[in-house]
Amino acid sequence: MFVYTATPDLLSGRVILITGANRGIGAAAAEAFAAHGATVALLGRATEGLTEIANALEQQGYKRPSVHPLDLATAGVDDFAGLSDALAQRYGKLDGLLHNASMLGPRCSLEDTPLDAFQQVVQVNVTALLGLTRPLLPLLRASSDASLVFTSSSVGRKGRAHWGAYAISKFATEGMMQVFADEFAGSTIRANSVNPGGTRTAMRALAYPEENPKTRPTPDAIMPVYLYLMGPQSKGVNGQALDAQ
Repeated sequence: MFVYTATPDLLSGRVILITGANRGIGAAAAEAFAAHGATVALLGRATEGLTEIANALEQQGYKRPSVHPLDLATAGVDDFAGLSDALAQRYGKLDGLLHNASMLGPRCSLEDTPLDAFQQVVQVNVTALLGLTRPLLPLLRASSDASLVFTSSSVGRKGRAHWGAYAISKFATEGMMQVFADEFAGSTIRANSVNPGGTRTAMRALAYPEENPKTRPTPDAIMPVYLYLMGPQSKGVNGQALDAQ
């Protein structure tokens, strides 16, 4: 497990956008970032789920997050531009962007993967990453220390049979992170990726229905690496592929 102890005020004054924030790792990151002083913006498909997370954080005494419903499977250029405008108007800057939302897609051979299913996975896991990041770059540049974190996977670093579309999309995610990192070199923005590892989430249960979820760590348990990458102590860390476990 990634060993790092964050100070209580690690993220004080920082604004961080989290995708897929209504459950699992995204929800855990929202709470962890808020607990360490950040103002968080929550993005996900369902307004109700995001509002529940926002209410829960506010009830714990944290700054109330902003809620931004957006379906990455259907979002286009205008949707991403609208989100950027809303964040610019509300915050004026962005200190962190956690690309957490992902789609598993069919677990079968590439030979048997329907092309439309493959395209949907690529839309959510790859195309939407670029579509969302590009209009947010001015807000990230408005920060003196901005962190862009991509969510990878072990199958995005070494291909595995029957993980087809998902594995390919995560290889592309790693590639996008590396390109951004090279383009950001010497600037105030850094880009890195995190492989969460097997974690007790709904996606893990979908991929491994026979597995006992209690054998896997909870999303809360893997937060140290996310806190490290979003905090000032990782300044200068750029283009790295990190493992949460």
